[in-house]
Amino acid sequence: MQRRNAIKLAASLPFAAAPLAVKAQTTRNTNKFNLAFAPHAGMFKAHAGEDILDQIRWAADQGFTAWEDNNMPKREPALQAKIGELLAKHNMTMGVFVANKINWKEPTLTKGAGEHRDEFLKDIQASVEIAKRCNAKWMTVVPGFVEMRLEPMYQFANVAETLKQGAAILEPHELTIVLEPLNYRNHPGLFLTKAAQAYALCKAVDSPACKILFDIYHQQIQEGNLIPNIDAAWDEIAYYQIGDNPGRKEPGTGEINYANVLAHIHNKGFRGVYGMEHGNSQDGKAGEMMVMDAYRKVDV
Repeated sequence: MQRRNAIKLAASLPFAAAPLAVKAQTTRNTNKFNLAFAPHAGMFKAHAGEDILDQIRWAADQGFTAWEDNNMPKREPALQAKIGELLAKHNMTMGVFVANKINWKEPTLTKGAGEHRDEFLKDIQASVEIAKRCNAKWMTVVPGFVEMRLEPMYQFANVAETLKQGAAILEPHELTIVLEPLNYRNHPGLFLTKAAQAYALCKAVDSPACKILFDIYHQQIQEGNLIPNIDAAWDEIAYYQIGDNPGRKEPGTGEINYANVLAHIHNKGFRGVYGMEHGNSQDGKAGEMMVMDAYRKVDV
């Protein structure tokens, strides 16, 4: 068989287009997202593989300009530094990592002085070096559980004082705690559940090193009324996270009108990071492309 006839035959076979389709999904997308959406480890592993550095490279090639890694403190210091260097190379902003080790069985910062406060401040001090290695500016803090035997306002004062001491550690390094209220359904019994609580804590701490992480998914479950609550807490919000409800998957899979919410935030002047803290609604490469398409639709 002549070579040109063999090529024609191959092109006519049903499976001939499959490799081309896969290649099209993995090529570079030169259109950068306007909003600083931040994927996380594992979100695009079907395309990029298991290596987190390859995942960052793939995300950069698809137009993402930020990255998020809650588990950064658990990574080896050498890898933290490599992540920071790679993000800088691609002009990507490092988003949040979780600063304090949460004990999900008992109260923490609500107790005030003592072992919980001491442990928290050690975590904050360690976070300074982590942040320097990976070029982070923000670190998530969850104050912990309600203390059932202590009046709520005493708990508030205890949390505020602990955060003041943590903020004092971070201020010289221009780093910021972002307080994350979590919803009652996924995390029952937590002290911090509403944006208004976080706002009051930030006002009490009165430091540029203590702000709010407004997780749109959590707040939709906890109290809804998203845009008015964002407006009310606006001057203390430093970071947003995304996830649709129900399901905590990509925008468009639930009830939240992300096109309107994100346009409102952007039009008010926010130019920070939006962490993509959710799962994929479908597995594999097809599911990852659905995530990409969902964010293209809500980009401003």
